[in-house]
Amino acid sequence: MKRTVDVNIPLGPIHPCFKEPVRLKCEAKGERIVGVEVELGYMKKGIERIMKGRPWQEVMFLAERVCGICSVIHNMVFIEAMEQISGISVPPRAAYLRVIANELDRMQSHLLANFSYCYTIEHETLGMYLLDLREQVMDELEHLTGARVTCAYIIPGGVRCDIPRPDAELLQTSLDRIERDLRRYSGMFADGPMIALRSRGVGILTQEAAQQAHAVGPTARASGIAADCRLNHPTYRQLGFVPVSRKDHDNYARVMVRFDEVVQSIGLIRKCLQDLPKGVIRGGGVCKAGETRYSGEAPRGELTYFIKSDEYGRIVDIQIQTPSIMNIEACCHEMILGADSIADVTSTFVSADPCVACTER
Repeated sequence: MKRTVDVNIPLGPIHPCFKEPVRLKCEAKGERIVGVEVELGYMKKGIERIMKGRPWQEVMFLAERVCGICSVIHNMVFIEAMEQISGISVPPRAAYLRVIANELDRMQSHLLANFSYCYTIEHETLGMYLLDLREQVMDELEHLTGARVTCAYIIPGGVRCDIPRPDAELLQTSLDRIERDLRRYSGMFADGPMIALRSRGVGILTQEAAQQAHAVGPTARASGIAADCRLNHPTYRQLGFVPVSRKDHDNYARVMVRFDEVVQSIGLIRKCLQDLPKGVIRGGGVCKAGETRYSGEAPRGELTYFIKSDEYGRIVDIQIQTPSIMNIEACCHEMILGADSIADVTSTFVSADPCVACTER
């Protein structure tokens, strides 16, 4: 009888399916994956150390450079943490504009994640459709904030600029077009036979395993855990936000949760535009000394900033807890194990939408 030979298969750190460098060390028996170890360290920036001792005005710009894919939420969480420390209030109009910017950023991030997944399973046509749709969202983010990636839109006590009525009407029209195309593309994914073969029943993460791994964001919500930091945010509560979740536990569910959340983001932006309060967009205020822990919902899950500042608004100490480290652990220790093919390793890893830049800040 011929003995099956154990094989060690490294994936990465440079891989055409990975947006950022990371190495996966896979152990296989035949084609079946029996062990995975993740090796990080290829993008270490030391950005927290760079932030310490600097005034909040500089740290605000550094925060959104932790990650270029979800820069708005880093800007938002840092600023709202400083507002909490300093007792700074935000005008209602500015609070709604923050939601619009944040949800546009969530849309482009989710579309990029789903593009990466489609590209990984070799559905390049659908992937390119999604990438084109993301460009349209990025254009709308630029129209609102003045920049596509590092927007620096949110400032203590408000936002940098307002949205004129003609621009609001153009955004509404653009959202109609984006939603129409999105529903077509999500239908292509949901009903595609090749996609079902490569996605359904692949990368299983049960609800119990997700809880034990402390998975967050769409990775957790695709396993039936309806946890979302937006439930605790006063503006989102005012908008009647309810998390999206599924119970399929697999790669298919994670991608579909992101499609569902893009539709939900469009609805939130429309409601903000419809109910946009009149008034100023900057309430003013001075950043003071204090210490706080503040969380927000990034596209990949809970993002937390621990901040300590002095009386001059300088950052004495700062620690950032990003969502992807928990999701990467859940992916390597649960989702990839038992995969029937090495091809399922890359697709499962990408389905968790790991943000290596955030993880290795």
